[in-house]
Amino acid sequence: MLARDEGKSSRSIESRDELVAYLEAGCKPAEDWRIGTEHEKFGFHKKDLSPVAYEGPSGIAALLKEMAARFGWKPYEEDGHVIALKDPCCDAGGSITLEPGGQFELSGAPLTSIHETCSEVNTHLAQVREAGDSLGIGMLGLGFSPKWTMAETPRMPKGRYGIMSAYMPKVGRLGLDMMYRSCTVQVNLDFSGEADMVKKLRVSLALQPIATALFANSPFKEGKPNGFLSYRSEIWKDTDPDRTGILPFAFDDGMSFERYVDYALDVPMYFVARQGRYIDVSGASFRDFLDGRLEQIPGERATIDDWSNHLTTLFPEVRLKRFLEMRGADGGPWRRLCALPAFWTGILYDTAGLNAAWDLVKDWTPEEHRDMRDNVPRSGLNTPLRDGTILTVAREVLKIAEAGLKNRAVLNSGGENETIFLESLEEVLAVKKTPAELLLSKYENEWQGNINKIFNAEAY
Repeated sequence: MLARDEGKSSRSIESRDELVAYLEAGCKPAEDWRIGTEHEKFGFHKKDLSPVAYEGPSGIAALLKEMAARFGWKPYEEDGHVIALKDPCCDAGGSITLEPGGQFELSGAPLTSIHETCSEVNTHLAQVREAGDSLGIGMLGLGFSPKWTMAETPRMPKGRYGIMSAYMPKVGRLGLDMMYRSCTVQVNLDFSGEADMVKKLRVSLALQPIATALFANSPFKEGKPNGFLSYRSEIWKDTDPDRTGILPFAFDDGMSFERYVDYALDVPMYFVARQGRYIDVSGASFRDFLDGRLEQIPGERATIDDWSNHLTTLFPEVRLKRFLEMRGADGGPWRRLCALPAFWTGILYDTAGLNAAWDLVKDWTPEEHRDMRDNVPRSGLNTPLRDGTILTVAREVLKIAEAGLKNRAVLNSGGENETIFLESLEEVLAVKKTPAELLLSKYENEWQGNINKIFNAEAY
């Protein structure tokens, strides 16, 4: 996504209450709820399967410029480098941005249905394929880079990534892998008020391991199996404990916007943006910034834009901004990009579905939440829960999602409702194997241990 960088030009924050009010401003009546889907993918050169650097005649910059020339996307620059594109249709449209290792991300527009979401995804991928073909670039849908070493992985010229890259090794062993070699798909969903936010946050945090298992799609690293089904999910466990995890406090009595603000204030900062420039304040306290006590910019106090930027540097399994972000799924092939928003929309945007999901998870203990989160990257659908595995829970949850989408009764031109986008997940449950396990089977048998085959099998 595009971070706000107005910073100094916006009004300084006068009180902590303004931070709470910022989150509360996201509350919307149900008729105004929207669905915003984001997904990342790896670019590769078709001729030799090498990663795509930023510079060069067939680099990421050339691809961005080709997208702008062919389809009217509006370039967004930082220090003279094109690092993003804005949707040409309108200010409320989506954007194309770059992750640290050149992962190509679509941050979709806020839309009213999964039908619209899938149309947006289809249009985007068709455009990327057309522009990419002209440059010999392909795109791969996986949760982790299957072949390239960290040394082979390119770096994108975005100021915030340099600051994060220097800070990550100080707080975890795998933060750079997260930044440069992982891809996700996520969906952003609305809430009507504080109570609705809290219930949705709790349900989605509890069920995030189920989504991780259903979408597990990152079993390879540097050409070989890595021992996990979702290595992307495993990486987050050793990235930065200050800003990741399942947020146990969300299940405590008294959970509120205010409580999330307190959590966010205690997460160390990365940067401050001023006039398009990123100032390294890594490890500093936002509380000090509120009081004008940052040594890097002494006397200058935080603005609402700074708060907005700071919230984007928190990475829990579900992130609260002015909406809720579901963050547990690996990147994957075309059809599963539409399955994730369908899954969560069916659960969270239908009252009966939300209540059924809460009834399912409300007595899970903190230890059960933790154990599922810790075990699911390796065990997938076979992750233990009480007397069984989460495969049983996944079946129940998918039924809830399906019923919720049926209740929404949003039809396409062919008269089909949104449940059609759950078919890929139904297939996962039918064979009782995650997508990663199916890829591992292909690797061991059909591909005979040749990881290069994945660039054809999983390309868009």
